[in-house]
Amino acid sequence: MNVRFIFLFIISASLESAAQSDSLRLTLSEAIALAQRQSSDALAARHALEAAEWSYKNYRANYLPAVTLSSSPSLNRQISSITQPDGTNVFVRQNQLNTDLSLSISQNVALTGGTLFLRNDLQRLDEFEQHTHDYSSVPFSIGYQQNLFGHNSLRWARRTEPLRHSIARKQYAETMELVASRASTYYFILASAQTNLEIARQNYAVSDTLLGYARRRYKRGSITENEMLQLEVGKLTEETNRLNAEAEVEDAMLVLRSYLGIKDNIPIAVMPDTLISDNVVDADEALALALENNPDPEQLRLNVVESESALSSAKANRGLKADLYMQFGLSQKGSTLTEAYTRPLEQQYVSLSLSLPLLDWGRGKGQVRVAESRLELTQTQSEQALQDFRLNVLKMVRQYNLQAYRVKVAYRTRELAMHRYDVARWLYIQGRTTLLEFNTSINEKDNALRAFISALQTYWSLYYGLRSLTLSEE
Repeated sequence: MNVRFIFLFIISASLESAAQSDSLRLTLSEAIALAQRQSSDALAARHALEAAEWSYKNYRANYLPAVTLSSSPSLNRQISSITQPDGTNVFVRQNQLNTDLSLSISQNVALTGGTLFLRNDLQRLDEFEQHTHDYSSVPFSIGYQQNLFGHNSLRWARRTEPLRHSIARKQYAETMELVASRASTYYFILASAQTNLEIARQNYAVSDTLLGYARRRYKRGSITENEMLQLEVGKLTEETNRLNAEAEVEDAMLVLRSYLGIKDNIPIAVMPDTLISDNVVDADEALALALENNPDPEQLRLNVVESESALSSAKANRGLKADLYMQFGLSQKGSTLTEAYTRPLEQQYVSLSLSLPLLDWGRGKGQVRVAESRLELTQTQSEQALQDFRLNVLKMVRQYNLQAYRVKVAYRTRELAMHRYDVARWLYIQGRTTLLEFNTSINEKDNALRAFISALQTYWSLYYGLRSLTLSEE
């Protein structure tokens, strides 16, 4: 699809006469532009893309430093049980206010899954009964906390989240092409309906004219009464066809107007595009573009990675669990704020919590086996889906390449059928052919025109379908 050339088709006068002076004339490209700008499908796609962009920003924020200012003041006025130095408990009335302020900077470590942090804490305790207050400060502390053998969600997120973001962007582009394809379908449904309407109008006008000729010839005795009655029935039939075609146009116009987001109740006259590509699409090139640009192959890879992550989590939850917490820094206390920051003392705190299931009745092993089975199933399904995707691309390429030729054949057939109809009509007026022969030419002309519009519809449907697979505008 690198080279496009102009292949001009003269659309029948039927579509031109169907357009009224006060109607909205739309080419296919204009209708698609409207659909991609204001249809409900396009709006939903833009909202989905915006949500995906914010989700990706949230993911990236997990790997950036976080600065937090926190405080949790508390007022305690109650009688509480207090343990004395000799081990006894007495009830004491407490009347105190505890205020604190903490400033921390934390950084997630994707390699290990832990968190490194820096903190500065200040706490004040007011005893209202004794009219005293004390300060406790931690001018500086550095710490690290880590699940030693657990599932590292940060490391796995680095594999899954970029894939999700890429898939979301490609899905948006794919949706825009699918919107174009759907708009093209509704567009040609209206084109077909308007073609049927003009055919019905023309056939009605011709049947009315021929009936006038037939009555004069019947008076001269050159045709039978049966033939004249057949023409009268034909005129009534064409009148019915015209009424049905008008209703068909209104229905198709309503559907197209709704999908394009046109709120005004204005008539629409469609003018099918006369530009098609006659260039043969290379199947290998199209397949390479589809594998690179389409979201489906990436979605299959994401499914496998998520299954691998689930297996890693199942293995981590099965065995030994250990949580490490370390904090080192300086601290001090005093009755004044100055004393609380004078000659701070070293502080160290290290904790390690261990958990080892000794008897779980095979639950951990079963979870791992289930995760392994799901991973194998996902891999098999992904391989099959990827193969089906390849075959679908190649199939659509073949259909698209063949459809361009079918359009040219349909155009030539239409021209010949129109010429045959003109000849048959003239011969019938001169009385040199039968009514059966003339009716046959009418049916061939009508069918050829409908087939031409249908061939154009199929071509553009395949065109935008192929673009939705390859996400290439060429």
